[in-house]
Order: sequence, then structure tokens, then C-alpha cells
Amino acid sequence: MQTNDPAYNPLDDIDQVLVDETTIKNRLKELGKEINQAYEGRDVAVIAIINGAIIFVADLIRELSIPLQLDCIRISSYRDDTKPTQAPEVIDKIRLDLKGLDVLIIDDILDSGNTLARVTEMFRAMEPASLKTCVLLDKKTTRSVDFEADFVGFRIPDEFVVGYGLDFAERYRQLPCIGILRPELQNPPEWS
Repeated sequence: MQTNDPAYNPLDDIDQVLVDETTIKNRLKELGKEINQAYEGRDVAVIAIINGAIIFVADLIRELSIPLQLDCIRISSYRDDTKPTQAPEVIDKIRLDLKGLDVLIIDDILDSGNTLARVTEMFRAMEPASLKTCVLLDKKTTRSVDFEADFVGFRIPDEFVVGYGLDFAERYRQLPCIGILRPELQNPPEWS
């Protein structure tokens, strides 16, 4: 990675593109239809788990025709590593009162299951009318907890991916695709 090089392109750090930009856009339209049907005639509180889901949520909610409120929660799960931590840390809480609301939690990736399990447990205690989850990516890996998302964009292999909001050490979020970060940049890289 040569961040001081004017010719540097972050796509050069991708070993393999798993999901290209066009495929993402097409799946978002389909996912939007699925969510619209599931919540037809109801107001929904959409809770984004950021920073990772920020681009996904922004694009997905534009595909929704249902009335919605949006709030965000910030959770730290990776702490500049390629493996999620065992105990996700809540950094910033939501402002909405979820009691009696239909709630849809949106996250970027489901891997260990720890983050979504913790967040759903927190929100269930707030007594919502219903609670569902949506993830951009469902990584096929051994889960630390038994957890499955209600809505899934893509199922991917157990690889470390970046792009379209997903990062490594807060880098690569801006990529329009989802790709596997080159192995030599994962251990940890020497940022220059």
C-alpha cells in the first residue's frame, strides 16, 4: 500500500473481487422489495450498525417505500484486526425509543454473530413490537453464537473482505465493490 503515491488506487490492494458494483446494486433492489413486502403497511425503525453498514444502509433505505425512522448505533468488533473480538463494545447508543415499534437492525456482515446477538439482546429489552435483522454479507464461518439474519444480501466464503463500507483499520470503505484484501496487507500492514 502506497498512500503517498498519487497513482495509488485502493483497488490494487484487492486480491479478488467477490461482489462487483453492478451485482450489489441489483441485489439492493431485490432486498428492498423483500423488506417492503415484509413490512407492508407498517412503520419501521431502522437501526444501522455503523461505521461498517453506513454505505449499505444509505443505499438500501432508498429502495424502501415503507415509512421509516433511522437511527444508528456504533459498535466496535474488530479493533484493527482481521478477526472479530469476543465482546463487542457499544461506543454510541441509539436515541429512538423502540418500545412498541417494528425494528429492523442493519449490519454490514454476519460472521461470529457476536455483534448482532449483543445488539438484538439490547433492543429486545426495549420491548419492540418486532425485531428483525438484515446484513449485507453472511460469512460462512463458525459462529460463536447461534444467530441467523432475517434478510441477507450475499453469502460469502470465510475470507477477510473490504469495500462497500467494510474496512480494515478504517481503510477501503470507499471501494464500490466487495473484495478479499491481499493477504500480505492483513498481518498487519505497514501503512506508508
